[in-house]
Amino acid sequence: MSKYRMEKDSMGELQVPQSALYGAQTQRAVENFPISGIKMPETFIRALILLKQTAAQANVHLGALPKDKGKAIKTACQHLLNDQNLMQHFPVDVFQTGSGTSTNMNANEVIANLASRQSEIKIHPNDDVNLAQSSNDVIPSCIQISAVLTVNDQLIPALEYAIIRLKAREKEFSNVCKTGRTHLMDAMPIRFDQVLSGWRAQLQMNLDAIYPVLQQMQKLPLGGTAVGTGVNTADGFSNLFNQLLSEHTQQPFATADNFFALISAQDNSVRLSGILKAIATSLMKIANDLRWMNSGPLAGLSEIKLPALQPGSSIMPGKVNPVIPESAAMVAAQVFGNDTSITVAGQSGNFELNVMLPLVARNLLESIEILANALNLMTDKAISVFTINDKNIITSLNRNPVLVTALNPIIGYEKAAKIAKIAYAQNKPIIEVAKAETDLPEDQLKRLLDPNNLTGR
Repeated sequence: MSKYRMEKDSMGELQVPQSALYGAQTQRAVENFPISGIKMPETFIRALILLKQTAAQANVHLGALPKDKGKAIKTACQHLLNDQNLMQHFPVDVFQTGSGTSTNMNANEVIANLASRQSEIKIHPNDDVNLAQSSNDVIPSCIQISAVLTVNDQLIPALEYAIIRLKAREKEFSNVCKTGRTHLMDAMPIRFDQVLSGWRAQLQMNLDAIYPVLQQMQKLPLGGTAVGTGVNTADGFSNLFNQLLSEHTQQPFATADNFFALISAQDNSVRLSGILKAIATSLMKIANDLRWMNSGPLAGLSEIKLPALQPGSSIMPGKVNPVIPESAAMVAAQVFGNDTSITVAGQSGNFELNVMLPLVARNLLESIEILANALNLMTDKAISVFTINDKNIITSLNRNPVLVTALNPIIGYEKAAKIAKIAYAQNKPIIEVAKAETDLPEDQLKRLLDPNNLTGR
């Protein structure tokens, strides 16, 4: 039995693997773009199939597509959505035609082929599956649909989970005081719950910033077809499509206010990527704070202890590293890079079409997914489980010369600076030097220099 079959498109015939559901246009793309081996993200492909299913349903309602064909397309799409090996049918490289036409036709061919086999009705990839659509409105719409669904399913829950766990740990550490640091140098005392509340507020601000951008991403350009004019669509197609899609996804999708803007540009994706970059920035800050506080165990700060998850060295026995924060920091770096690519791709809207759409889709979805995964890991394996090294915290806190700042209003800055220098030079607790250098009673000094009284309770 031959390993190949002949398929035909508008450019002629060529061989396609016998077992493949796709057809000639997909095969041409496979041959034309042997670049990275990176496929379009599965979340994007699933959104694309959902779009095709919903478009067929809308076209049937509007009388533009026969019911039997609409049913065949819907059944085939559902079969694909249930397929655990879905991606075997979608081999096209991310680095393809900038409109994503190859991926759109890949979906059209796979759905048409499967629907034809299952129903014994001839389903055409362009005339039936792609009815009332163009790659130029399909791919931008899929970027937005997949981003909205992935943010809601993965990233928002990850942020909410981290915020909840941080709040719980704030209560746990509300009475633990530590040395604050600015410029990596000892500064005024701060409580652990205050440190954690700062992290929590960073994540909460990022979470709050997501929703306005998502509202814009929920407005889809599908129905604009080739250049935004809506050629070859039935009246009411876009509104009905979005109504049906909203029912399928439980997300409030709607028709774009202006098709031309969303087909020719990717400003909404750039905005969302900016929020992802901000989340990555927060993630990097929290990861680095955890690493610094965990540093040691003997020659570092060693204020906290992260769980020992794996050996840290191939040559130094017993060494353990902060692998989860390191992993999170690398995720943040990747998101920064993705954002730069999305920004460059976003400005590549030439006249009526952006021509870097597959790159936007790939990088945007990767950023969403890896941020969600990193947040969950750091919440479970670092934030929720680190322990406090009380002895180290108390020792460094009591010897912190900066505590003398509390005496400024009473003895003045110059006198306080002298006391701090003596305490540092002689490695003595600040209270001992203050007793010797001032006339203040010991009980007053204890009260004034008590770190807990300096944290703003």
